[in-house]
Amino acid sequence: MLELYAARGPRLFLDESSVFDIGSLIVGGADLSPGRAIPDDGDPRIDHSLEGFLFTCGPDHIRHPDTVDDGKEGEGRKYPLHGSFSSSPAQVTEFVNGALSSVARAVVMVKLADGGLARLERHWHIDGVTGAVSLNDRVTNAGSKPFAPMLMYHMNIGAKNFDAKTQLSGAMVGKVPLSWQFGEGDNYVFCVPAGGEEGHASVRLGPIAGAGGLTLRVDFDTATLPYLQMWRNESRPAYVVGIEPASHDWKPRAELAAAGALTPIQPGEFRDYALRFVFA
Repeated sequence: MLELYAARGPRLFLDESSVFDIGSLIVGGADLSPGRAIPDDGDPRIDHSLEGFLFTCGPDHIRHPDTVDDGKEGEGRKYPLHGSFSSSPAQVTEFVNGALSSVARAVVMVKLADGGLARLERHWHIDGVTGAVSLNDRVTNAGSKPFAPMLMYHMNIGAKNFDAKTQLSGAMVGKVPLSWQFGEGDNYVFCVPAGGEEGHASVRLGPIAGAGGLTLRVDFDTATLPYLQMWRNESRPAYVVGIEPASHDWKPRAELAAAGALTPIQPGEFRDYALRFVFA
């Protein structure tokens, strides 16, 4: 992994072996990634991704496996768990650490479950003055037939860093902040429209005791990420909370397709996604 850092902000360990996602993330002296405190979904590539602070779900499918819906050609095949991104190697095109500004760029070619091809152009930036981390992604159809992009960012935070004061807040979750132990039972998930103003939504999680009382704020572009999914799992050995900006609601793929929510892009066309996070 390559370490990206600036004068202020977290230290990111970017995984060239898997989409240039974030493995460990160090802030306030703590690694906020969950490590092995995750559930075992029976897929080693996803276990590897879940261990990190951020992994990218897509670009052809998100959430659990589902049938490839391209007729006879797709008979018997399924979109894999969380899509085709995970374990796709990244070609690093720029990597610069600086006190005031640090930048990392990479290109990832992804073979899709239906036989297509996508190109991810990924741009990380740390502002050394504010400590803010920005991610800008462009997903391009590099194949010969259309496909409908789906994308979700999984930001997984190790719950060992929380205490009773840690809460979740944001307009999409209501006027009253939620405990980080929201919902009932383990492996609890909810998904809501992100809302937001001027095309952006914000959610906060904190204070995080293990990170010196800092609060994590996540902002994301609702033009292509109009939903926020939240996930909590405390079934041993899991001890993790996920903040997950998503392109699509938590519904079966067939239902999304019937509603016209799976909008294809033609060969050469692209879709942009963006998020930003800061600890303060």
